[in-house]
Amino acid sequence: MTDLIEVKTAELTGEALGWAVGMAEGLALHLEPPQYGNGWRVFAIYRGEATEHCERYNPWEDWELGGSLVAKYRIGFGLYSDSFFAVIGLDDIAGDGDGLTHLVAAMRAIIAAKLGDTVQVPKELMP
Repeated sequence: MTDLIEVKTAELTGEALGWAVGMAEGLALHLEPPQYGNGWRVFAIYRGEATEHCERYNPWEDWELGGSLVAKYRIGFGLYSDSFFAVIGLDDIAGDGDGLTHLVAAMRAIIAAKLGDTVQVPKELMP
């Protein structure tokens, strides 16, 4: 396993943000090393009774992944002058976050609610 470093939730971006969301959701995650001009990437491993497959996990930029989390956590959005903020709308869990896009703000809110203000992510995922 790779070395982990502590990062503020509000500073998570890109693959590190995806990793933290996956951890908050309890997913089995896999880091794919750089190849073909891509940097490190996060994949989720989905296991069935007889099969296993690995898919790209990028909920901060993919509405199919991130949108279902927005619905699951009933996230509401507001607008700052230069960014968005997101607030979880469930009674039993509190979290908020901000970011340059709706999905980045929402993913930070989920991480803050489930994992706190700081998280541990693989050092390879940080710029």
